[in-house]
Amino acid sequence: MESKNVAAVKSLGPVVAGLVFLATVNMRPAITSVGPLLDEISFSFGLSPTLLGLLGSMPLLMFALISPASAFFSSKLGIDRVMFIALLAIASGIIIRSYLGLPGLWIGVALATAAIAVANVLVPALVRRDFPKHVSLATGVYSATMGLGASAASALAVPIAENKGWQFSLAIWAVPAIVVASLWLLRINASTPQRVIEARVKVSVWRTPAAWWLTLFMGVQSASFYFMVTWLPAIQVAAGKTPTEAGITLSGLQIVGIIAGLLLPYTMRGKASFVPATLTASIPLMIGFAGLVMFPNLGEVWALILGVGAGSSLVVSLTLIATRGSTELGTAQLSGMVQSIGYLIAALVPVAAGILKELTGGWEAPLIMMLCIATLQTSIAVVVGRGRTTSKFTT
Repeated sequence: MESKNVAAVKSLGPVVAGLVFLATVNMRPAITSVGPLLDEISFSFGLSPTLLGLLGSMPLLMFALISPASAFFSSKLGIDRVMFIALLAIASGIIIRSYLGLPGLWIGVALATAAIAVANVLVPALVRRDFPKHVSLATGVYSATMGLGASAASALAVPIAENKGWQFSLAIWAVPAIVVASLWLLRINASTPQRVIEARVKVSVWRTPAAWWLTLFMGVQSASFYFMVTWLPAIQVAAGKTPTEAGITLSGLQIVGIIAGLLLPYTMRGKASFVPATLTASIPLMIGFAGLVMFPNLGEVWALILGVGAGSSLVVSLTLIATRGSTELGTAQLSGMVQSIGYLIAALVPVAAGILKELTGGWEAPLIMMLCIATLQTSIAVVVGRGRTTSKFTT
């Protein structure tokens, strides 16, 4: 039976009910706008490759630290109110990062990505609550809108910076967050102050092997994505491309990922097993990283193949989260666990890649590391894709 809050939100019309998809547009530009501008940021503040790798890992570290608390916040304030606060915090962090010098760079990244971590956890629960009959499709759509924001930020970062400076190029992404936060007030006014999450979890997700396999899958697939977001532009520049061309390549990777993410849910409908979907998402990552190692001059081709894997892997991970928690509370807690530990695993990768680059002077060693990670993901895909029962997580 539809909750009063869900009915009230939907009564305001499909645009307001669908604001969740506009909200997800703001969940990646604060991150993906940085990679194409790393050289400018490094020049301005004198950051080493290792520190730049740490900057790339900061979002993942904040995801790991903040994700477990997101369900608690929403149970106290209401899921729509917490999303409103998160949108404002994203905008504030972007502005602080852009204009308050080196301390502001780190503080702003921490604030914006902490807010994104909260949104990351709550969106699967929102989708499960507001679109219970279309979870896979809604997941594909919000992954696509998230990818559109990420792609736009990657493609426009360098052109905007060339005309207005890198600070303005980063700061401009506060605007859509403020706009959507203003519209989000309609959802808050439509909902009641009751707790959104009221069910009781009988089995802790932290004690279930299936949840840990899903967490590991999320970790390794996220590691590949954030390696690409952080370092692919630099790899392309090292291969002879201009920064603008490298930014376009990263944008193209994400556009392909959007398309793949929209198509993948159709392979998951009515299936007794998700193994075909998890393998379809994982194998392109192996192919793409192997190609970059062996034939780096075809970087654009491998980037597109990597985009298929990255976009598909994200959608299959989020769909597994949304479908394998049997209640709204179970979904939020499973989402918190998977994203916390998963992103903590992923956070190590951009830093490790930066260290390897610094030690070896080239990109071959970091790319071989990523090929090993993609191979591990393909192995885990067989385990995590088995079965669709929700009782293994919560009841």
